[in-house]
Amino acid sequence: MEDLVMYLTVFVLAMFVGFEVITKVPPTLHTPLMSGANAISGITIVGALISAGSQHSTLTTVLGLTALVFATINVVGGFLVTHRMLEMFRRKD
Repeated sequence: MEDLVMYLTVFVLAMFVGFEVITKVPPTLHTPLMSGANAISGITIVGALISAGSQHSTLTTVLGLTALVFATINVVGGFLVTHRMLEMFRRKD
């Protein structure tokens, strides 16, 4: 039970710090930082696959699958935003 409270505390603090960091980024820097976010989400996908496949318990499998879905959405969204940004810099025929 103590481990669960500790993990939950770390999770909530990470959510708070992540929210504060993201909201402080100005819009002009948001798109260039997307490539770094994609790399971090790629690492998250690997960790989520390991967690979901470890089958320690049903909870780890469900949390791993949930992390996998959210990280995949983040990576795909990041690539779409980056592609859209690069379209703005292409020459018009």
